[in-house]
Amino acid sequence: MTDKILKTVSYTGLNGGFTRRRERIVRESALAIRLDGKPFATAMLLAGREKDFVYGHLYAQGIIGSAADIAALTIKNGIADVKLTAGYAAPPPQEEIESDLKVSREDIFSCVRAILKSEIFAETEAVHSAGLFLEGREAVDIAEDLGRHHALDKVIGAGLLGGVAFGRTLAASTGRLPAEMIAKCRHAGIPVIASKGVPTTLAIEMASTAGVTIAGLVRGDTMIVYSHPERIK
Repeated sequence: MTDKILKTVSYTGLNGGFTRRRERIVRESALAIRLDGKPFATAMLLAGREKDFVYGHLYAQGIIGSAADIAALTIKNGIADVKLTAGYAAPPPQEEIESDLKVSREDIFSCVRAILKSEIFAETEAVHSAGLFLEGREAVDIAEDLGRHHALDKVIGAGLLGGVAFGRTLAASTGRLPAEMIAKCRHAGIPVIASKGVPTTLAIEMASTAGVTIAGLVRGDTMIVYSHPERIK
């Protein structure tokens, strides 16, 4: 798998003098998504786990309401052809998450630490990681990608295909939290997101309205809770 993700390149290093060196860097690839033959979106991805990404992206964008809304998926030559189920109708938008999930501060620290153990990041410093944790403790999935939002799509896709109850999950991310990340949680029904990064003002406003708890700047044994602190015990 690492050969699919990483490629060895030659480069010139400058450290008191010029030196020719070799190292592995991440591969970036384009994936175009077609819905029933019509162009929908093109994403630049870290190679691998394209199926999880497609399911997660469509679910987190509110395009599909369940895995069953996709009748068939074919991925070939950088194109993901999605055939929607006959009689498909887009799900109504979810404005507010209803979940009684509560997570401990210790679990939040553990979840963020778990996604910081990426071997690919340790070697390249070129990826973000995301994780999905049932009850804020049990890892459903951890994924890496070039962008934090695509990494989140991948773990959401894995959860969707695995039949996870998103209302009982916590999402963790290594990056900042703009409104787009909160919108993905709202569509998926994820009530808590934690990150070592910080949210934007629009993200906080959206999370407050949508019932999403944001725990930011999760570092060491400290964090800042920007919305719905009642979910943290």
